[in-house]
Amino acid sequence: EVRPFENLLMDFAEGLGADVIIRGLRAVADFEYEFQMVAMNRALNDRIELVFLMADPHHQAIASRLVKEIARLGGDISKFVTRDVQHRLLERLLP
Repeated sequence: EVRPFENLLMDFAEGLGADVIIRGLRAVADFEYEFQMVAMNRALNDRIELVFLMADPHHQAIASRLVKEIARLGGDISKFVTRDVQHRLLERLLP
């Protein structure tokens, strides 16, 4: 289930009654950023645990900005996203 939100992640998670947030890491750069965010998120709400999982190597090189750029320029993104995501992204990018 995907739910959009416009407030702080920790507030959103608490509102859902979450005890754990799972985040995916693709590369070392992701870890460095997420490591900084853990301290901030823990200061905001130390009752919610953050867990990090490494992405499958097949997905590590995929960046959403690159997928969006490929789609915007008319490229095939079917090997990077599901059919539903592809359809919605193309609806947004190509009116």
